[in-house]
Amino acid sequence: MTPVIAFGEALVDMLSSHLGDNTEGPETFTPYAGGAPANVAVACARLGVPSRFLGMLGDDHFGDFLASELATHGVDTSGVVRTREARTALAFVSRDADGERTFDFYRPPAADLLYRLEHLPAGVFAEPAIVHFCTNSLTEPEIADTTLAMAEMARRAGCLVSVDANLRHNLWASGAADIPLVTRLLDAADLLKLSAEELDYLRADHPRDAWLAERLAAGVKVAVITDGPNSVRLYTAHLDDRVTPPRIKAVDTTAGGDAFIGGLLAELAGHFEELGIVGDWHQDSAFLHRAVDTACRCGAHAVARPGAYVALPTQDDLSSL
Repeated sequence: MTPVIAFGEALVDMLSSHLGDNTEGPETFTPYAGGAPANVAVACARLGVPSRFLGMLGDDHFGDFLASELATHGVDTSGVVRTREARTALAFVSRDADGERTFDFYRPPAADLLYRLEHLPAGVFAEPAIVHFCTNSLTEPEIADTTLAMAEMARRAGCLVSVDANLRHNLWASGAADIPLVTRLLDAADLLKLSAEELDYLRADHPRDAWLAERLAAGVKVAVITDGPNSVRLYTAHLDDRVTPPRIKAVDTTAGGDAFIGGLLAELAGHFEELGIVGDWHQDSAFLHRAVDTACRCGAHAVARPGAYVALPTQDDLSSL
């Protein structure tokens, strides 16, 4: 099966005990392993796909916690680097009554921002793989250069590049994501995932379909646009379709998008087992529809449970949805 390699931040989500207007008692925070690319690596591993995480953790208690959690869930951590130059990032997470969350990040400084090309394991892209990125590794110039260079290296090596916009505006020094810089990474993707809200931010005054057509012209083969509990839009040069996710009561949406893209990448990994990362996978509408349906079920499972890694489904979990 084609492996998935995820690059970027692993961090600790400190989940508040308060939910919505229920603020009785002292507020406490429970640590959960998280970080969008790390979540995706775990999501794929839990679905039986060979999965590897590339990134940097602090040589501290929280770094130990994350490294252990990644390994426990079956992720290859041989590409994880440890440092004493910065601490592992933290995110304090508050939730409303519908499970929607807000983040207070303790980053920068943080260890994940110090990863550089020289930290890449030898031959990491020597074999075909699906390589996944998020835009949170664009928030400072040096890590942005590293991320863009890695995406280009992966494409040149014949890997499929996946990008989840996953915008977190409060991670950017200006308080808002840099649209041209983010768009550079999006345009390096074969598979692009973003939310309807992210699409509207990034397109600015461009019409939605015109902006999406620009991404396809730049080289994106498949774009998937999520919209919370609403239908998911599946967009290619030959297809504009909708997939309806399961209806479920959300408890914590922290890992919903990561579970979704993890499920989609797991489907691609299985599909490529016989065909390889070549050919017309992006033109196979029946396969893409099935893959997005699986991704929707993965996301639904995750948002019904608190936390990130612990909320991600296995194949057995999906059979009950």
